[in-house]
Amino acid sequence: MNPFYQRAHFLTAAARVEQCPADEGHEVAFAGRSNAGKSSAINALCHQSALARTSKTPGRTQQLVFFELDETRRLVDLPGYGYAKVPDSVKRDWQHHMAAYLEQRRSLAGLVVVMDIRHPLSEFDRQMLHWGGRADLPMLLLLTKADKLKTGAARATQHAVERAVSELAGRVEVMLFSALKRQGVEPVQGLLDLWLEADTATEPPDALTRTWPSD
Repeated sequence: MNPFYQRAHFLTAAARVEQCPADEGHEVAFAGRSNAGKSSAINALCHQSALARTSKTPGRTQQLVFFELDETRRLVDLPGYGYAKVPDSVKRDWQHHMAAYLEQRRSLAGLVVVMDIRHPLSEFDRQMLHWGGRADLPMLLLLTKADKLKTGAARATQHAVERAVSELAGRVEVMLFSALKRQGVEPVQGLLDLWLEADTATEPPDALTRTWPSD
């Protein structure tokens, strides 16, 4: 487990792009439709149990939530209600602001699209891939809940998704992930390290004395 991600803490929430923190440094955004396991994935990657919070009502979380890793690096939890049961006016507003964020945010270093491995490449997922491609962002398709399938079936789904997005070769990676089993945590952290240029991060002042929670 990379202790760098255990530093993550809530920074702010923004209902609109203009309310986001200063557009500087590096940040990685996480997108996923309701029930795809996005919050669980963020919590597992940061080795915390309640950093990203889930809502029992799809579409209730309508803000971009920023988690700070250090003064120049952030993780961003994007609203997941693009195709939930919400009014069309809300969907259109969401589409406008998400497109603006993904295509105009200079500090955005990568996009993680979280998909339930049993239901990959939904309309929501394809919309996020479209925006990420237009913004020329490196993307990671995270197939969550991989523990729900047998190993062979999970690998087959991974390969099928890789083939489906092959036209974006070089900019898209596909990984299996299970928050429950901690599968894929270190490989994903390794990719985030590259996007966030985390190798240049300095240790917090109390790094030598801090006790991190155990699994």
